[in-house]
Amino acid sequence: MTPPPVIPAGRGVRVVADVHGDARAFAIACDTDLFVVQLGDLVDYGPDSAGALRLALDLTARKAGVFLLGNHDLKLARALAGRQVRINAALADTIAGLDADLRVAALAAIATAPAWLRWGQIMFVHGGFHTDMLQLPSATMASTHAEGALGRALYGEPTGRIQADGYPERSLRWVDRIPADLLVYCGHDRRSTDGRPYSRTGALGGRAVFVDTGAGKGGHLSWIDLPGEG
Repeated sequence: MTPPPVIPAGRGVRVVADVHGDARAFAIACDTDLFVVQLGDLVDYGPDSAGALRLALDLTARKAGVFLLGNHDLKLARALAGRQVRINAALADTIAGLDADLRVAALAAIATAPAWLRWGQIMFVHGGFHTDMLQLPSATMASTHAEGALGRALYGEPTGRIQADGYPERSLRWVDRIPADLLVYCGHDRRSTDGRPYSRTGALGGRAVFVDTGAGKGGHLSWIDLPGEG
């Protein structure tokens, strides 16, 4: 298994929400001396998924940041690997915008992208927190040992019901399982009602911050800067 990336000691972090093809905004977010942690879902919906992927690949190559595995990234990688997936219009547009070299590079990078990343008393994840993440090393798309945690990381906690818009309904019960000394930064769910990241405190005192504010889907890209430890 590829080891998770290490955030340099003393380095601050910029937490960047779901990009969804908004490469122009992502380029602005990446223009920083902070270590960039992008929370997954680089692709689909927005005008330039190829540009977003190139920016993410450049970050990782320079060891200036990392992108986490999101469900849209996973679906793209499966499609590029020739696996059977349902290709909607957004994914079709993403694939059409990738040249041959970028398809190869994107598949390799997504295949090793971590599904979650622990940084002291902070957890970065795309979809949602699972208590197994406290003990297990980060999963990747090829992982088989962390099915519960990996599913939570990618999709949050579905209720099993479908909303009026056709998307699965997702519960926030997992927030109540965050330990009091842990802060979780996540994307996936656009919970904001005022254009700013949404914060929720759980029953144990732990907190989740939903950074997604709708980039590529009619909203905008948000990020949060965190000071370095020590």
